[in-house]
Amino acid sequence: MQENLVIVESPAKAKTIEKFLGKSYMVKSSFGHIRDLAKKGLGIEVDKEFEPIYEIPEDKRKVVDELSRLARQAKTVWLASDEDREGEAIAWHLATVLNLPIDNTRRIVFHEITQRAILNAIENPRTIDMNLVNAQQARRVLDRLVGFELSPVLWKKVRPALSAGRVQSVAVRLIVEREREIIAFQTTASYRVVAQFYAEGDPQKSLFKATLSRSFERREDAVAFLEGCIDERYSVSKCEEKPVQRYAAPPFTTSTLQQEAGRKLGMSVAQTMSVAQRLYEQGLITYMRTDSVNLSQMAITQCKNEITRLFGAKYSYPHNFKTKAKGAQEAHEAIRPSYIERHEIEGTAPEKRLYELIWKRTVASQMVPAELDRTTIEINLSRRSEQFVASGEVVRFDGFMRLYSESTDEDTQQEGEGGILPKMEVGTAVVATTITASERYTQAPSRYNEAALVKRLEELGIGRPSTYAPTITTIINRGYVEKQNRDGQKRQIEHLILSGGKISQKMATESYGKEKSRLAPTDIGMVVNDYLESQFASIIDYHFTANVEKEFDRVADGEITWHTMINDFYAPFHKLVDAAIGTQNDRTQQVRVLGVDPKTGLTVKARIGRYGPMVELGGDDGTKGQFASMKKGQLIESITLEEALELFALPRNLGELDGEPLMVGVGKFGPYLRHGKSFTSLAKTDDPYTITRERAEELLRESGEKQRAASEPLRTFAEDATMLIKSGIYGPYISYGGKNYRLPRGSKPESLTYVDCQRIVAKAQKK
Repeated sequence: MQENLVIVESPAKAKTIEKFLGKSYMVKSSFGHIRDLAKKGLGIEVDKEFEPIYEIPEDKRKVVDELSRLARQAKTVWLASDEDREGEAIAWHLATVLNLPIDNTRRIVFHEITQRAILNAIENPRTIDMNLVNAQQARRVLDRLVGFELSPVLWKKVRPALSAGRVQSVAVRLIVEREREIIAFQTTASYRVVAQFYAEGDPQKSLFKATLSRSFERREDAVAFLEGCIDERYSVSKCEEKPVQRYAAPPFTTSTLQQEAGRKLGMSVAQTMSVAQRLYEQGLITYMRTDSVNLSQMAITQCKNEITRLFGAKYSYPHNFKTKAKGAQEAHEAIRPSYIERHEIEGTAPEKRLYELIWKRTVASQMVPAELDRTTIEINLSRRSEQFVASGEVVRFDGFMRLYSESTDEDTQQEGEGGILPKMEVGTAVVATTITASERYTQAPSRYNEAALVKRLEELGIGRPSTYAPTITTIINRGYVEKQNRDGQKRQIEHLILSGGKISQKMATESYGKEKSRLAPTDIGMVVNDYLESQFASIIDYHFTANVEKEFDRVADGEITWHTMINDFYAPFHKLVDAAIGTQNDRTQQVRVLGVDPKTGLTVKARIGRYGPMVELGGDDGTKGQFASMKKGQLIESITLEEALELFALPRNLGELDGEPLMVGVGKFGPYLRHGKSFTSLAKTDDPYTITRERAEELLRESGEKQRAASEPLRTFAEDATMLIKSGIYGPYISYGGKNYRLPRGSKPESLTYVDCQRIVAKAQKK
């Protein structure tokens, strides 16, 4: 009989823990949840206080059978799933399915997978916390109720095969609202004035930049200002130098790790969590789902020792941070390395980079603030009320910045701000060498990237550390949101330069609008959002969704029962569903008229069709119109008449080739070439609207060569000419008797004999 059985969630975690426990402990994995709500029907008995109907999925039966057998044979069973609500629920499901007494079963939790943490947990077991279990059940039941009741409404009123979720719908709403801000944004130009000065009498003529305190909306006003600066006199009216301190950012929470990994490493939220999970399971970092910035006293001491060893005692500043998030558990820790003295790890490139980020952030949080001198110089004009202002910062002591500095979503520095400014006295006369009025355009709000969306959801109190990654993945997979890259556009900007008493003009080109991995709504995402706002405004209201999270926290704290919480939500929600089903919905059928085609006089419209967003030419008088699919990134709300008319350029006739027309078009599977009866896909870099005939012929030749190569057998056999080994898109295969047979894994075509091929065919035919 096995003395101790320890059950964890993942095999990687089991492997790491097994190293720390003796031979009397067997560590096994449940591979995550072993039970979930029944897939058939609602899976909840609404009339019985929302009692969940749980079932063991087919792919988990083997795992459950093995764990049941081992649990019966063990003297003591230890449930060691993660320390959050999800982990507590897994422990409860295991206890229930394995017939373990809830009050006696030993539940152990640890924030890091280290020997000291594991042994400490074994010495201090507790029972399953049913309040945490009920908070998880409440979230699962509530989300199932919303999805199960909302989705059929969308099928009926908007489009089949759609689905909705409580937190996901709010995330989509944020992205849709930002897109509409961008669509409505009107760019305006203004002239911003920057001058280069030096102190009169300065033999070095040390130049510094200063910016005028106002901009000019009209070109003529900017010119008039520059003209007025000819023979103008300037003097320093204020010179302020004050020491400031810049403090280190706190250690990582789940949210701040996701944001910083996105900014510094270019990782998606899902990728960050996946890599962090692997680091945790290998015992390299503490638990990666937390909203606490707290560090243990042991970790603070380790940081102090390491900072002193690396940089000296003057860089050490041992202290703890206060967690602002309401409901955060101070007993939990921030995300930190398990061993502070370990600077680097073995592993994949993403694991190494993320570990380094966590290590630097943790250690920097225990370093002294940076000390800077911030200087501001204001310069008066003798004949005008405006002022030029220069500001600069000089680092006197780098402190934590020696190791790490936090990024922001928009890391920009204004011209006229920055480095060292010369020492000045009030009243000092200064000389302007050049004064430049540069045309500047206002920028539309930026689309969210994943990090910015997580930050906004957290600010609104929506979701929790464990929900951000699956929320973003879900809205992308459902086709409501796309992650897009957009090429920048170019525009001409004007610089008016006053130098030597004369004003000259210089034109320059600037790029704008370039975006990488930004989240944009699709047309169907906007339609679904509009429908939900019109019929279920309270459900996707930001404050309401945040309040639901607070209710989950109250359940976790034992203040209210989860049945009460669900009932308070469900009754009004169900009424909204009934009302929505009985309401006529016209908004989703709306057609946007873009204008009239000047060539044909026919009306051009944009709408959602059976296969997605499209534009239509004509079709008003009962005749069949001409249709064209919209390009990726185009929206019904923002597409222009000119952009729509371009879409009707397909299919394009590139002329005849060997007596057959060579056509380029866009079909269900993307852009293609058609020559006679053969079709060839375009490469990702080819644009169907601009592809040349020469490039089209090149693609046809490449396609023909591939087809000829595929038709040539890799092997033939003298014993039987009909037995062939060919190359297919999934690898080599046997062609025999009009049928194809897959080669066994690891087989090499060149080493197979005729007898080998006969055996493979016979075995496949027998199956």
